[in-house]
Amino acid sequence: MIFGKDTHKQVGKLVKEYGFKKVFVHYGGASAQKSGLLDTVLDALKAENIDYVTLGGVQANPTLAMAREGIELGKKEGVDFILAVGGGSVIDTAKAVSIGSCYSGKLWDFYSGKAVPEKALPIGVVLTMAATASEANCVSVLSNETIGKKTAFYHPLTYPKFALLNPELTYSVPARQSAIGGIDIFAHAFERYFHLGQKGILRDGLCTAVMKTVLAELPLVQQNPDDYDGRSQLMWAATMAHSDMI
Repeated sequence: MIFGKDTHKQVGKLVKEYGFKKVFVHYGGASAQKSGLLDTVLDALKAENIDYVTLGGVQANPTLAMAREGIELGKKEGVDFILAVGGGSVIDTAKAVSIGSCYSGKLWDFYSGKAVPEKALPIGVVLTMAATASEANCVSVLSNETIGKKTAFYHPLTYPKFALLNPELTYSVPARQSAIGGIDIFAHAFERYFHLGQKGILRDGLCTAVMKTVLAELPLVQQNPDDYDGRSQLMWAATMAHSDMI
């Protein structure tokens, strides 16, 4: 976890240090392009002479169809690393592609409990949304449009190798989405705090701190979207709330 201003610009050097040769860059809608973030990430890869292929269009509630498209493209291009540039939906899609790219069967086999992955392509994250903590856990959620089912899948192989957390990248998140993200953070801590099977003074204190942080900082961020301190508090609260740290 690398946290702070301009940390996303380190992505090229990090990928090079790990020794990967061709990166599959996953991103969501047009915001990554309009903000210049995608160009900055690609330029960082170019600066280290790292080849890449891109695929955008990941929507909220990521779909099996999009993951399949990513798997097909990744296999065709021979990528050895997946970089998710976005929020939870983009990261979850990248996780699905990572396990599906190393499997000869159907991707949904994993999400329906019919198979367990034996290997996966490694993943990196440039985070743009404070909400799900997918950057810090091994969970991915996928929707199968054909059968109308949304399922979560857990496996250690889908832990990101690294996550670059720059609160500045969340400045442009619309107020409504920031609020939804804040509620998501609060809910994750809330559920853990009241879980009867999981207790502990430290754990309860951490959950309480996360909830109090959302209550204190979210209104300030709504009034001032470019509040670095508020955005950073929410970003770290999101990571804490749904990772193995609590």
